[in-house]
Amino acid sequence: MVSHLADAQVAIVGLGLMGGSLAGALRGKCRSVTGVARRAETVEEARTLGLIDEGTTDLAEGVSQADVVVLATPVRVIIEQLREIGPLLPPGCLLMDVGSTKAQIVAEMERLPDHIQPLGGHPMCGKETSGIGVSDPALYQGRTFILSPLTRTSKAALSLGRELAKAVGAQPLVVEPERQDFLVSTVSHLPYLLACALVGTADATTSADPVAWEVVAGGFRDTSRISGSEVSMMVDILLTNRDKVLSAVDTFQAQLASLACLIESGDEETLRASLTAIRQTRLEMFP
Repeated sequence: MVSHLADAQVAIVGLGLMGGSLAGALRGKCRSVTGVARRAETVEEARTLGLIDEGTTDLAEGVSQADVVVLATPVRVIIEQLREIGPLLPPGCLLMDVGSTKAQIVAEMERLPDHIQPLGGHPMCGKETSGIGVSDPALYQGRTFILSPLTRTSKAALSLGRELAKAVGAQPLVVEPERQDFLVSTVSHLPYLLACALVGTADATTSADPVAWEVVAGGFRDTSRISGSEVSMMVDILLTNRDKVLSAVDTFQAQLASLACLIESGDEETLRASLTAIRQTRLEMFP
């Protein structure tokens, strides 16, 4: 295993928003960046945009000489790739991912051959747009980059993972897989469902009125924005974190029902106190 990122040949498997942005952010900070994608057109675009040094549509070719490999595909694709990539990697290779859920990915990483150093990863960033064309090397700047080492992950491998996160401008944070899935179910995955439900509600109630979209305010745009996220990616996330997401939904429904009851009862004093407490909590979360 290489000791420092500057000496590493890095392969990014998957050149969508996350992978393309990561490749661009790493270029110049490691020995070289190789991009691996299913479509030759994607590889060529990544070259044209200056995101990679080399590219290929052949997984085995792309990772055969890599010191670090990052899987930047949808979660269930990552799980499938983990089942086939082991024999393709050189000894001492650090294998990471950027999937939004971790428990199932890390469980699959446990089955990798002994010559590989696995490390789960989840950068807390993204956009509601997708594809190599919207890649942004600054995407990771100032963001938290969760790292979930396995028992078998060496200190050197974790150190290299930390260095990679810092190199793209992120802040590494070590969190156990189950704990991270619990946390992001509420602060990341639930908001997507709420945004979808908000759009569905507006469509079911007001869209028939031609004036509706002329009176849309910034609040609706802001809170519904992430409903535009790539559906296949979000389906993978929701189904690989099903129990924790459903628990978060249950808690949200109880919170919303409580507020609805206060409105229905006309209890202004209690409603005001409840909303004031929520406002204060929000101010403390984001001072």
